[in-house]
Amino acid sequence: MADSWEVLKQECMQCRGCGLAATRTNLVFGDGAQNAEILLIGEGPGQREDEQGIPFVGPAGQLLDDMLEIIGLDRTKVYIANVVKCRPPQNRDPLNVEQDACIGWLRRQTALLRPKIIVCLGRIAAKAIIKEDFKITSEHGQWFTRGGVQMTAIYHPAALLRDAGKRPEAFVDLKSIQAKVREVCTRTGI
Repeated sequence: MADSWEVLKQECMQCRGCGLAATRTNLVFGDGAQNAEILLIGEGPGQREDEQGIPFVGPAGQLLDDMLEIIGLDRTKVYIANVVKCRPPQNRDPLNVEQDACIGWLRRQTALLRPKIIVCLGRIAAKAIIKEDFKITSEHGQWFTRGGVQMTAIYHPAALLRDAGKRPEAFVDLKSIQAKVREVCTRTGI
């Protein structure tokens, strides 16, 4: 039987594929338009996301919302998910074994969505999605194509909160995303 959003979320909620499931408050499945042409992928939920079950709702999420607004997007026009669906303790980077246990859920979400553009938010997502040796400081904003899908990575909003000096580069990357959306997306309307 083919996946549906409801079935996939219910199956994901039952997942005990790694140790993160034992410590989660809520599964953070994803948020946004289930027919979006743009998929944003972060690394994993933080404390606020774990509490609410929604990705990017803390300070980094507010910055992400502001970044999207700059280029005429919002959560009703994109879908946001993470590489891992449960919060790593103390917001540490998800371990490879945790990413490996969870990546199938993201692949199934991507198959349902069939996005035209994937934007990786930070190094962890870029290494999981674009290429294993991705270097965020030198390769952010570059475009890659796989399976007809346009992919790029930008600095994670949390990194921009820690280092405001990266914001001018992030703005250039956002404008590149806006141009790519205008080029390849038909329903987004920016």
